[in-house]
Amino acid sequence: MQPDPSAAARIAARAALDRLWSRGTAFLGCPIAIMGGAMSWVSERHLVAAISNAGGFGVIACGGMLPAMLEAEIAATKALTDKPFGVNLITMHPHLNELIGVCVAAGVGHVVLAGGIPSGAAVRAVKDGGAQLIAFTPALVLAKRLVRSGVDALVIEGSEAGGHIGPVSLNVLAQEILPHVREVPVFVAGGLGRGEAILAYLEMGASGAQLGTRFAAAAESIAHPRFKQAFVRANARDALPSVQLDARFPVIPVRGLSNAGTERFLTHQADVIRRFQAGELTKEAAQLDIEHFWSGALRRAVIEGDVETGSVMAGQSVGMVGAVQPVAEILAELVDQAVTALLARHPHPAGNGAGG
Repeated sequence: MQPDPSAAARIAARAALDRLWSRGTAFLGCPIAIMGGAMSWVSERHLVAAISNAGGFGVIACGGMLPAMLEAEIAATKALTDKPFGVNLITMHPHLNELIGVCVAAGVGHVVLAGGIPSGAAVRAVKDGGAQLIAFTPALVLAKRLVRSGVDALVIEGSEAGGHIGPVSLNVLAQEILPHVREVPVFVAGGLGRGEAILAYLEMGASGAQLGTRFAAAAESIAHPRFKQAFVRANARDALPSVQLDARFPVIPVRGLSNAGTERFLTHQADVIRRFQAGELTKEAAQLDIEHFWSGALRRAVIEGDVETGSVMAGQSVGMVGAVQPVAEILAELVDQAVTALLARHPHPAGNGAGG
């Protein structure tokens, strides 16, 4: 019996995909070079382990955890998976050095430093501890600086992403950075929801991708059912960045689903500004009042299911969340889409070379 040519072509296309992201899989130590985005309250032991067990690379979101809490979370994750996973630490955390020490002591192989430019001391602490260091970069000049500082891999995240965002889209960042940074693996993030898009960035030189929104609505995510259903119902245009009313009172842009809380935040800002102008509040007190508006709002949405007044952080890829799916199904779907696109694009995929 002759082998099925279509099956043989598909096997060859999958091999071509594996070559394209081989640098990423080698760096992460997993068969699929897709990282889970670190999402507070969502990226905990269950989702992280599910991503790693399915062949991707789960990442614990440390957020505001104290060292003992992180130590327990890492141990709990190890009880659910024997596959590699990472830990995302916020550079502004007051206990950053202790948190790095917890990761090193626990044998975490990859530490992600996010939320700001990592200090030289933080970089050395991670590297001296034997872990691989991943950092975010919003521009080429910073990417080069981070590489010189000893960072082992970079993530470029576009403004399409959920949560705290920068001003530049992934499409532009990829064109700016991918052709010029070859020293370390670069992972793309922001608005990614299908395998064809991931493939396109791999062919541009990326080593892999990072996804958050699709995993937030996964079956293994501990997010409240109402939170997940909000994702299923939403369109891309529903995921909007927060609005700043007055330049004197900066608001770090956060992308999430528009709801009653979003409207109330605008009203709250206007009221605080009025009180400041009337002399009822100092500038510092007014700024703190605005910053504290969303305190606890993400937990209310994720854990308690308050999708009306809570902060439902989501990227623009939320429009591609069609159902609550198991993580393994999501990853298999992404891989299948990339392989199908390779087959359509390259009749003889086995002849393709590896990407960055």
